[in-house]
Amino acid sequence: MATMPDTLIKLAGRHSPQALRLALGAVLSPAQLQTLDVLHADEADLTYVYLALAADAGQAAVDAGPALHEALRSACMALCPQPELVGLHNTLDLAGHASGSHAEWHYIVETDVRPEAEDDFNAWYSTEHMPGLAAVPGTARARRYLGTGAPRHYATYDLAERAAFGSEPWLAVRATAWSSRVRPNFYNTRRTMFRRADDSTRG
Repeated sequence: MATMPDTLIKLAGRHSPQALRLALGAVLSPAQLQTLDVLHADEADLTYVYLALAADAGQAAVDAGPALHEALRSACMALCPQPELVGLHNTLDLAGHASGSHAEWHYIVETDVRPEAEDDFNAWYSTEHMPGLAAVPGTARARRYLGTGAPRHYATYDLAERAAFGSEPWLAVRATAWSSRVRPNFYNTRRTMFRRADDSTRG
Protein backbone atom coordinates (compact mmCIF):
# COMPACT_ATOMS: atom_id res chain seq x y z
CA MET A 1 0.00 0.00 0.00
CA ALA A 2 1.27 3.50 -0.78
CA THR A 3 2.48 5.73 2.03
CA MET A 4 -0.37 7.81 3.46
CA PRO A 5 0.10 11.45 2.41
CA ASP A 6 -0.38 14.25 4.90
CA THR A 7 0.28 17.21 2.61
CA LEU A 8 -1.12 18.15 -0.79
CA ILE A 9 0.50 20.79 -3.01
CA LYS A 10 -1.63 22.37 -5.77
CA LEU A 11 0.15 24.07 -8.66
CA ALA A 12 -1.10 25.78 -11.79
CA GLY A 13 0.59 24.31 -14.88
CA ARG A 14 2.10 20.90 -15.60
CA HIS A 15 5.28 20.21 -13.66
CA SER A 16 7.44 17.12 -13.91
CA PRO A 17 8.64 15.10 -10.92
CA GLN A 18 12.19 16.15 -11.81
CA ALA A 19 11.29 19.86 -11.63
CA LEU A 20 9.45 19.34 -8.35
CA ARG A 21 12.36 17.45 -6.81
CA LEU A 22 14.68 20.26 -7.81
CA ALA A 23 12.43 22.96 -6.32
CA LEU A 24 11.59 21.06 -3.14
CA GLY A 25 15.17 19.89 -2.61
CA ALA A 26 15.87 23.13 -0.77
CA VAL A 27 13.47 21.98 1.97
CA LEU A 28 13.19 18.18 1.80
CA SER A 29 15.82 15.46 1.96
CA PRO A 30 16.52 13.13 -1.00
CA ALA A 31 14.88 10.28 0.94
CA GLN A 32 11.64 12.25 1.25
CA LEU A 33 11.68 13.19 -2.42
CA GLN A 34 11.88 9.51 -3.42
CA THR A 35 8.16 9.19 -2.57
CA LEU A 36 6.87 12.19 -4.49
CA ASP A 37 3.40 11.36 -5.92
CA VAL A 38 2.88 13.71 -8.87
CA LEU A 39 -0.51 13.97 -10.60
CA HIS A 40 -1.42 15.84 -13.79
CA ALA A 41 -5.03 16.83 -14.40
CA ASP A 42 -6.45 15.04 -17.41
CA GLU A 43 -8.40 18.02 -18.75
CA ALA A 44 -6.81 21.04 -17.05
CA ASP A 45 -3.42 22.70 -16.75
CA LEU A 46 -2.96 21.64 -13.15
CA THR A 47 -0.53 19.58 -11.05
CA TYR A 48 -1.22 18.06 -7.62
CA VAL A 49 1.56 16.58 -5.48
CA TYR A 50 1.15 14.32 -2.45
CA LEU A 51 3.81 14.28 0.26
CA ALA A 52 4.10 12.15 3.40
CA LEU A 53 6.04 14.61 5.52
CA ALA A 54 5.25 13.34 9.01
CA ALA A 55 6.13 9.75 8.14
CA ASP A 56 9.34 10.66 6.32
CA ALA A 57 10.67 13.53 8.39
CA GLY A 58 9.71 12.23 11.82
CA GLN A 59 8.53 14.25 14.80
CA ALA A 60 10.57 17.27 13.79
CA ALA A 61 8.38 17.76 10.71
CA VAL A 62 5.21 17.40 12.77
CA ASP A 63 6.47 19.96 15.28
CA ALA A 64 7.54 22.36 12.52
CA GLY A 65 3.96 22.47 11.23
CA PRO A 66 3.14 25.83 9.62
CA ALA A 67 6.80 26.83 9.30
CA LEU A 68 7.54 23.76 7.19
CA HIS A 69 4.50 24.38 5.00
CA GLU A 70 5.60 27.99 4.49
CA ALA A 71 9.08 26.83 3.47
CA LEU A 72 7.54 24.38 0.99
CA ARG A 73 5.25 27.08 -0.37
CA SER A 74 8.21 29.41 -0.91
CA ALA A 75 10.14 26.65 -2.69
CA CYS A 76 7.17 25.96 -4.99
CA MET A 77 7.02 29.61 -6.04
CA ALA A 78 9.91 28.81 -8.38
CA LEU A 79 7.36 26.78 -10.38
CA CYS A 80 4.08 28.62 -9.79
CA PRO A 81 3.42 32.15 -8.45
CA GLN A 82 0.58 31.08 -6.13
CA PRO A 83 1.06 27.50 -4.91
CA GLU A 84 -1.49 26.15 -2.44
CA LEU A 85 -0.56 23.75 0.36
CA VAL A 86 -3.20 21.68 2.15
CA GLY A 87 -2.66 19.63 5.29
CA LEU A 88 -4.53 16.31 5.08
CA HIS A 89 -5.98 14.18 7.87
CA ASN A 90 -7.12 10.74 6.74
CA THR A 91 -10.57 9.69 7.99
CA LEU A 92 -11.31 6.61 5.83
CA ASP A 93 -9.09 4.22 3.87
CA LEU A 94 -10.64 1.36 1.88
CA ALA A 95 -9.01 -1.26 -0.32
CA GLY A 96 -10.81 -1.42 -3.65
CA HIS A 97 -11.99 -4.20 -5.96
CA ALA A 98 -8.68 -3.89 -7.85
CA SER A 99 -6.52 -3.55 -4.72
CA GLY A 100 -2.84 -4.18 -5.46
CA SER A 101 -3.13 -3.19 -9.13
CA HIS A 102 -1.11 -0.36 -10.63
CA ALA A 103 -3.32 2.74 -10.40
CA GLU A 104 -2.45 5.11 -13.24
CA TRP A 105 -5.56 7.26 -12.69
CA HIS A 106 -6.56 9.24 -9.60
CA TYR A 107 -9.94 10.93 -9.18
CA ILE A 108 -10.45 13.64 -6.54
CA VAL A 109 -13.65 15.26 -5.28
CA GLU A 110 -13.05 18.37 -3.17
CA THR A 111 -16.02 20.02 -1.49
CA ASP A 112 -17.48 21.88 1.43
CA VAL A 113 -20.90 20.94 2.81
CA ARG A 114 -23.54 22.98 4.59
CA PRO A 115 -23.05 22.63 8.37
CA GLU A 116 -26.60 21.40 9.00
CA ALA A 117 -26.05 18.51 6.55
CA GLU A 118 -22.55 17.47 7.65
CA ASP A 119 -23.58 14.53 9.85
CA ASP A 120 -25.70 13.06 7.07
CA PHE A 121 -22.91 13.73 4.56
CA ASN A 122 -20.32 11.90 6.69
CA ALA A 123 -22.61 8.92 7.32
CA TRP A 124 -23.39 8.68 3.59
CA TYR A 125 -19.73 8.77 2.61
CA SER A 126 -18.63 6.24 5.24
CA THR A 127 -21.42 3.67 4.98
CA GLU A 128 -22.74 3.89 1.40
CA HIS A 129 -20.94 6.07 -1.09
CA MET A 130 -17.23 5.38 -0.63
CA PRO A 131 -17.64 1.64 0.09
CA GLY A 132 -19.81 1.42 -3.02
CA LEU A 133 -17.25 3.14 -5.25
CA ALA A 134 -14.38 1.12 -3.73
CA ALA A 135 -16.24 -2.05 -4.78
CA VAL A 136 -16.51 -0.96 -8.44
CA PRO A 137 -14.30 -3.11 -10.73
CA GLY A 138 -11.20 -1.08 -11.57
CA THR A 139 -11.08 0.88 -8.28
CA ALA A 140 -7.82 0.10 -6.45
CA ARG A 141 -8.24 2.28 -3.34
CA ALA A 142 -10.60 4.90 -1.89
CA ARG A 143 -9.73 7.43 0.81
CA ARG A 144 -11.29 10.39 2.59
CA TYR A 145 -9.44 13.31 4.14
CA LEU A 146 -10.19 16.48 6.05
CA GLY A 147 -8.11 19.32 4.64
CA THR A 148 -6.95 22.60 6.07
CA GLY A 149 -8.63 25.56 4.41
CA ALA A 150 -11.44 25.37 1.89
CA PRO A 151 -12.69 23.11 0.49
CA ARG A 152 -12.45 21.01 3.63
CA HIS A 153 -13.52 17.54 2.42
CA TYR A 154 -11.48 15.39 0.02
CA ALA A 155 -12.50 12.03 -1.46
CA THR A 156 -9.85 10.30 -3.57
CA TYR A 157 -9.99 7.20 -5.75
CA ASP A 158 -7.05 5.30 -7.24
CA LEU A 159 -8.21 3.68 -10.48
CA ALA A 160 -6.47 0.81 -12.23
CA GLU A 161 -8.73 1.50 -15.24
CA ARG A 162 -10.01 4.91 -16.29
CA ALA A 163 -13.13 3.17 -17.60
CA ALA A 164 -14.14 2.40 -14.01
CA PHE A 165 -15.13 6.06 -13.70
CA GLY A 166 -18.51 6.44 -15.35
CA SER A 167 -19.04 2.70 -15.70
CA GLU A 168 -22.47 1.24 -15.01
CA PRO A 169 -21.54 0.09 -11.46
CA TRP A 170 -19.98 3.52 -10.71
CA LEU A 171 -23.05 5.40 -11.90
CA ALA A 172 -25.34 3.08 -9.93
CA VAL A 173 -23.54 4.03 -6.70
CA ARG A 174 -23.93 7.72 -7.52
CA ALA A 175 -27.64 7.41 -8.31
CA THR A 176 -29.03 6.29 -4.93
CA ALA A 177 -31.77 8.12 -3.06
CA TRP A 178 -29.33 8.99 -0.28
CA SER A 179 -26.93 10.49 -2.84
CA SER A 180 -29.72 12.66 -4.22
CA ARG A 181 -30.50 13.93 -0.73
CA VAL A 182 -26.90 14.73 0.22
CA ARG A 183 -25.45 16.18 -2.98
CA PRO A 184 -27.48 19.45 -3.06
CA ASN A 185 -25.69 20.44 0.17
CA PHE A 186 -22.29 20.54 -1.57
CA TYR A 187 -20.68 23.88 -2.37
CA ASN A 188 -17.18 25.04 -3.37
CA THR A 189 -16.91 21.73 -5.22
CA ARG A 190 -14.24 20.59 -7.66
CA ARG A 191 -14.10 17.18 -9.35
CA THR A 192 -10.88 16.35 -11.21
CA MET A 193 -9.47 13.28 -12.94
CA PHE A 194 -5.67 13.04 -12.73
CA ARG A 195 -3.08 10.81 -14.35
CA ARG A 196 0.08 9.90 -12.48
CA ALA A 197 3.29 11.22 -13.97
CA ASP A 198 5.34 8.45 -15.58
CA ASP A 199 8.24 8.85 -13.16
CA SER A 200 6.16 9.64 -10.10
CA THR A 201 7.01 7.34 -7.19
CA ARG A 202 5.05 6.33 -4.11
CA GLY A 203 6.32 4.68 -0.95
